[in-house]
Amino acid sequence: MFMRFFTELREAKVPVTLKEYLMLMEALDKVVIDRSVEDFYFLSRSALVKDEKNLDKFDQVFGHVFKGLDKVEGIGTADIPAEWLRKISEKFLTEEEKAQIEAMGGFDKLMEALAERLKEQKERHEGGDKMIGTGGTSPFGANGYHPEGVRIGQDKGRHGKAIKVWDKREYKNLDDSVELGTRNIKVALRRLRKWVRDGAADELDMPGTIRGTAEKGYLDIQMRPERRNKISVLIFFDIGGSMDSHIKVCEELFSAARSEFKNMEFYYFHNCLYESVWKDNRRRHNEKLNTWDILHKYSSDYKVIFVGDATMSPYEITYPGGSVEHWNEEAGAVWMDRVAQIYEHMVWLNPTAERHWDYTPSIEVMKQLVNDRMFPLTLEGLEKAMKELAR
Repeated sequence: MFMRFFTELREAKVPVTLKEYLMLMEALDKVVIDRSVEDFYFLSRSALVKDEKNLDKFDQVFGHVFKGLDKVEGIGTADIPAEWLRKISEKFLTEEEKAQIEAMGGFDKLMEALAERLKEQKERHEGGDKMIGTGGTSPFGANGYHPEGVRIGQDKGRHGKAIKVWDKREYKNLDDSVELGTRNIKVALRRLRKWVRDGAADELDMPGTIRGTAEKGYLDIQMRPERRNKISVLIFFDIGGSMDSHIKVCEELFSAARSEFKNMEFYYFHNCLYESVWKDNRRRHNEKLNTWDILHKYSSDYKVIFVGDATMSPYEITYPGGSVEHWNEEAGAVWMDRVAQIYEHMVWLNPTAERHWDYTPSIEVMKQLVNDRMFPLTLEGLEKAMKELAR
């Protein structure tokens, strides 16, 4: 049973190693937990899952492998007291249903049929008060009723009484393929860091203090500057038009980036970069900034990130006058090339699902202009983009 659990985790692309599996077996051998489904769930998850993005896959495999396997020590399928089932029937059966039971030969006859069914059953359990199954009053199962149950194997809640839900995919937003939330974006952005100690020495240097005290024979308190992320980031956000449907994820990215990068500058553009950008969308027609000035203002060690769906007419990129809002003397491709010439580290984040990119010619054109460094705005895509910028 446990080997099947291990192999199915591997098949689900959860990176589980044999060493971790043996560690789990050792923990079970030494009885570090009570023999309950809940304790085993948390133990196995702690031992086998190294990255939170795999929690969703782990939950799915766990629910599939261990669904219906809650064994009650000392009670076999033939030892269920008939009085238990009789009391359950009194709680839930209507008078009409009780009459139907009598017509079948009485309650004892029904219990005999039920005992025969239980002997034949090998895997799935339907109904009951103790076993993991469906349609019963067991505290473990699905499609039944219990005031404080653990729901297993049910696509959605019915009574809202379950205190735990094994099959509920609560970590779905951590999957590689889904769009991001602010917290997950922060985790991904942390891959782009360059730590330095700069400024006033206002942090206790514990290793230095211990070393100095040991060498001098008296307490030698040493201080050091706080460790800071020295990465400088320049972000250009596409705004308006088709980007309106991506406002939420762009806001989350902007919020996370402001939190993670202390030295960050941002500007807005529409569809493609041209001779001007702006900082305030409400005053973009009156307070435009010259793109050349921006490129001369920030040094070449800045990491440049473009955020946009790159969805437009290809003429907006490749021809002068192609902009839908004004007459641009130079093609957008010229400006994108200038950015690439100045900044070695540049990526494009696209909120459009990657499977749709081949159907939009302008995306392919823009992808070529950024030297194939276009990534989808998903957790996996953002992590790859940060690795590219960190080279």
